[in-house]
Amino acid sequence: MEAVWQSILAGAPVLLLHVAVALAMLVIGVVAYVWVTPWEDLRLVREGNKAAAIALAGIFLGLAIPLASTLAGSVNVWDIILWGILTLVLQIVTFKIIDLLLRDLTGRIEKGDVAAGIVLAGAKLSVAVIVAAAVSG
Repeated sequence: MEAVWQSILAGAPVLLLHVAVALAMLVIGVVAYVWVTPWEDLRLVREGNKAAAIALAGIFLGLAIPLASTLAGSVNVWDIILWGILTLVLQIVTFKIIDLLLRDLTGRIEKGDVAAGIVLAGAKLSVAVIVAAAVSG
C-alpha cells in the first residue's frame, strides 16, 4: 500500500499541472472562438437562443475532445499547448467552411435557426473526433 501512495504523491503534481493546462487551453480556446464569431454568443444564449447555445456547446466539446486525447498521451505540457492551438485553428477553419456552405450563418444563428446550429456543432464535433484520433496516433 505504501508504494501506491508514493506513486500517487509522485504523479499527482504532474496530473494536476496537465489538467490545469488543458482546462486553461479550453477556456482560452472558447474565448478566442467567441471573439472570432461575428455574433454575440453569450448574449444570444442568455436570451434563450437555442441555435447559439448548440453552436457554443459544439465549440466546448470540439476543443475538449482533442484536448482529452492529448492528455492521454502527452509527455509534457507543450504537447497540450501545441495540440490545443492546432485544434483551435482547425475549429475556426471549420466554422468558416460551414459559414460558406450555409450562407449567412451569422444571420441564421442570430435568428435562432436550430438547424444551422446543429450542422455547425456537428461539423465541430466531427473535426474534433478526427483530430483526437490523429493526436492519439
